[in-house]
Amino acid sequence: MGARLFIFILLFVGMTGPVQAQDREVPYWASIRASVLNMRVGPSADYKIDWVYRRPGLPVKVLRLMEGWRLIEDPDGARGWVVARLLDPARGAIVIGDGLADMRASDSPQAPLKWRIEPGVVGALGDCEDGWCEFAVGNRAGYIRESRLWGAGEP
Repeated sequence: MGARLFIFILLFVGMTGPVQAQDREVPYWASIRASVLNMRVGPSADYKIDWVYRRPGLPVKVLRLMEGWRLIEDPDGARGWVVARLLDPARGAIVIGDGLADMRASDSPQAPLKWRIEPGVVGALGDCEDGWCEFAVGNRAGYIRESRLWGAGEP
């Protein structure tokens, strides 16, 4: 009897993990996982498609959860519903603002300049501290001012 109870408890605990991962507290950041993602006007495939994203890695802000669907906001402020499984919890960011953004070798304005990045470039977001964020685009990585990245900071 003790072994059966132990197995039942293990199975129960194992089943709650994915459910808890999907029920994060909103708002939170995510990124587009799919190569094509339909944003709909409501939380069901029955609703009209309002926008089609074709940009994996694009950061989005998740505003609301509903049974396998997520209400998101994109960097342009557009809002709509997407299928939750097509979002990635890995954080990404997009360069914003006017002009080129400096990518530095470390988190200092005096650090050597590595590259200059155009607004609209999407990359992987690392840790942010003291107004600087680790940012990687392909095989290029460095630090960019947090103020030049949408997807950094608190959602």
